[in-house]
Amino acid sequence: MDEKILRLEAKDITKSFYIDVLRDESALQGVIRFLKRKTEKKKLAVIKNISLNAYSNEVIGIIGKNGSGKSTLLRVLAEVYKADSGYIKTHGRVVYMSGFSQGLNPRLTMRENIYLMGSVLGLSQKAIRQKFNDIVEFSELGDFVDTPVYKFSSGMVVRLGFSVTIHCLNHNYPEIMLLDEVLEAGGDIGFIKKAIDKMEELIKRGATVIIASHDMENIMKYCNRVILIDSGKIIMDGKPEKVIEQYMNGFK
Repeated sequence: MDEKILRLEAKDITKSFYIDVLRDESALQGVIRFLKRKTEKKKLAVIKNISLNAYSNEVIGIIGKNGSGKSTLLRVLAEVYKADSGYIKTHGRVVYMSGFSQGLNPRLTMRENIYLMGSVLGLSQKAIRQKFNDIVEFSELGDFVDTPVYKFSSGMVVRLGFSVTIHCLNHNYPEIMLLDEVLEAGGDIGFIKKAIDKMEELIKRGATVIIASHDMENIMKYCNRVILIDSGKIIMDGKPEKVIEQYMNGFK
């Protein structure tokens, strides 16, 4: 059995946001407050003292109800958001993905977006040229290469974004992948299956993968560890079947 390599360490991480709150006040007071553009702010802790370690070859599912803190946790781990407290240490290149339209410019053509998004994901112009035909073929959008992306349907945008992303990751492979709801990104059933198969190839190459998802079927299929969070705290961390069962039963 291959030795596990520690890829990600998180210790006591907390993340809060300030939100606007309504106060008990008269209609006149409300109008005055609106005119003065003053709002009362409340600090809301979305992630609360979470600690976790992730190792090579681990595929970790993050599950929980809407608003439980799944996406915030991934964004903090990816350092898209800065934690208020605690520390995060990563060993290797980190890629964070939320859906597959990130990085696309709707005013540019599909061709131009492939070069733009490929560059953002770390490929040279030469590497993008070498992979260009494979990206187009996989997307099944060959008739629209010189069409502006704003004319694409949402499903076509997903196809393009996924195709560029997956081919770039195969070329410039990260040690840590943080996937935020990407398994629910959309598209027709045939393309979704093809996309998941391609993602499975990537997972099997040994990266550390953390997936936030509501799709329990795919969490069960791909993950060898699942973390259940609620109200910003880890409720359970263990084998997929046990954690998913607890979640489906209302984790009482």
